[in-house]
Amino acid sequence: MLHFERWKIALIALLTLAGVLYTAPNFLPKAMLEGIPSFLPHKQINLGLDLRGGSYLLLEVDTASVNKDRLQTQVNDVRRALIDKQIRYTGLGVNGSAVTVRITKPEDVDKAVKAIEGLGSMVAANLLSGGLPQRDIAVTATGNLITVTNTDASKLARAQSAIQQSMEIVRRRIDELGTTEPVIQQQGVDRILVQVPGLDDPSRLKTLLGQTAKLNFRLVDTTTTAQQALATHTIPAGSEVLYMTESPTTPLLVQRRVMVGGDNLIDAQPGFDQRSGEPIVSFRFDTTGGRMFGEVTRNNVGKPFAIVLDNKVISAPVIREAIVGGSGQISGNFTVQQANDLAILLRAGALPAPLNILEERTVGASLGADSIRAGLVASIIGSLAVVLFMIACYGLFGVFANIALIVNVVLIMGALSLLQATLTLPGIAGIILTIGTAVDANVLIYERIREELRAGKTPIAALDAGYNRALAPIIDANVTHFISAAVLFELGSGPVRGFAVTLAIGVVTSVFTAVTVNRLIVSTWVRRARPKTITL
Repeated sequence: MLHFERWKIALIALLTLAGVLYTAPNFLPKAMLEGIPSFLPHKQINLGLDLRGGSYLLLEVDTASVNKDRLQTQVNDVRRALIDKQIRYTGLGVNGSAVTVRITKPEDVDKAVKAIEGLGSMVAANLLSGGLPQRDIAVTATGNLITVTNTDASKLARAQSAIQQSMEIVRRRIDELGTTEPVIQQQGVDRILVQVPGLDDPSRLKTLLGQTAKLNFRLVDTTTTAQQALATHTIPAGSEVLYMTESPTTPLLVQRRVMVGGDNLIDAQPGFDQRSGEPIVSFRFDTTGGRMFGEVTRNNVGKPFAIVLDNKVISAPVIREAIVGGSGQISGNFTVQQANDLAILLRAGALPAPLNILEERTVGASLGADSIRAGLVASIIGSLAVVLFMIACYGLFGVFANIALIVNVVLIMGALSLLQATLTLPGIAGIILTIGTAVDANVLIYERIREELRAGKTPIAALDAGYNRALAPIIDANVTHFISAAVLFELGSGPVRGFAVTLAIGVVTSVFTAVTVNRLIVSTWVRRARPKTITL
């Protein structure tokens, strides 16, 4: 008991010092943090929505539109497959929830079925298929009418993919706003929970997330005007009427065929036009997109080219010359913020489906300050109660346990800063619970020492036996706590996870401080005081 290896003392001192260094920035004003050298800890604990205030949105992914877009894509795929096989057809299009096509020659039906089946693939295993991969399409022929339907496994796989892709794009868009530690989680089958602490403008968040941001470039149909097409109800085949964003009442006849898609964009930045000085968005394509863009502009010089975002025409400039550099710019009487937001949307990528806002809440900063104040009061009251209890029950050894408890709290705060974890109100509850239960290990040790003293052992032997024999039950008890925290973190969401994080960190630091820090303090006291008896 009197011997405590130097490396252990050094390790305890190093960990405690690290805890102090990582905890200290949380008590400094942000102005002072800027003056701290970069090699020293300078990050504060991220506060959650309930402590800092901010925006809360519950979004629903419109998975029905995913299936609708898939059907439109399949129409083009079937058209190409039949043309490649030189099979004549009529009536190709979407019919309800399927794609139908009528083969002109009956002898070509089997050949057409094989060609269309070649468009299919296997989807990943899921619950509907019993864990086995399934075909994503089913092709049936009734006479010379071929029907292409998407299987249930395909619809489920695409819906799940849309959810995951939407979450990633939502995260990218929010990160572009400069916020820290947003909470983005899936809820249920088709919903996404978004919490953005510290965001002062929730309406801007709604605007960013409410846009699908599907950008594409199409040629304007110049065979007639949009006004004439609407007046005569004769819209040319392969074209549609869209409206300008600048003037929602101004229609424009645009070809349905997408010449270049927004998925070929690799960068978009806000800027200003050198001649007019108006805000613009400069964009750049990847190699494939740059080649396609160059070919389209080269072959259509003198024709208007529509820039379409979410089925609204941003602008329709006339192509003056071939643009072969793979880059260009978008102008549309933007404000500076509109240009910046459009650049954010294009950089983050298009959502696979629209997001519908089901629930919206704004948490004020004052409410967060009240929560922090209430949490601090509860922490102080709980800590004082624990301190007084330990001193009343164990005297001087209770003081030793309280010193270890202070180190424990410092290590928890330091770990939260180091990991940049988000502290929520349930997280504060986890810290308070840790304070209340951290002394459990000390109680086990002290009670074991009392038993050894009653058995007639010397103070040194009783202390040594108490710490050694109490170690196993301490580890067992805290392992179960850690498992519970891990399960809460894995299966929980939002506030539950915040509680689980602080609880798990508290379990680790509690064991460390009880088994090592407290023992070091007692060992140091024994070596210096040389007590003949121990009162517990």
